[in-house]
Amino acid sequence: MKQVLAVIRSQSINRTREALVSAGVSGFTVRKVLGRGKGKAGFRVPPAPEEGPIEVITPPLGDGPMLVPRRLLSVVVPDDRVAPVVQTIIDANRTGTFGDGKIFVLPVREAIRIRTNESGSKALE
Repeated sequence: MKQVLAVIRSQSINRTREALVSAGVSGFTVRKVLGRGKGKAGFRVPPAPEEGPIEVITPPLGDGPMLVPRRLLSVVVPDDRVAPVVQTIIDANRTGTFGDGKIFVLPVREAIRIRTNESGSKALE
C-alpha cells in the first residue's frame, strides 16, 4: 500500500475530485493548507471559485515570501493503483505553468478499518 499526497492549486480541487471518482477512487482526504514552492510562481487572485465564498489571501509573514492557499490531497491505494492515481492527479492539475503542484508517494505499513477490524488491502476496499 502507498499513500499519495498531492499539493495542488485550490481552484483545481473539484476537477481533481471528479477525475479521481471517475478513475474509481472513492476514498480520499483533502485539507486546506498554506505553502510556497521555489517562489517562481506568479501570484494572481483566481476568478470566483466554483463553490463557496472567495478565499481571503493570507498576507506574507514578516519580510519573507507570501504563503499561498493550496489543497493537500491524501489517498491510500494498493501498490498496483499508484501509477493510475498519480497520472489522474497530473492530468487534472497540469497547466504547464509554475505552481501546478507536487505529488509525493509514501509507503504505508498497515491500514485498519475501525468498524470491522479488517486490515491490509481489505481495509481499502
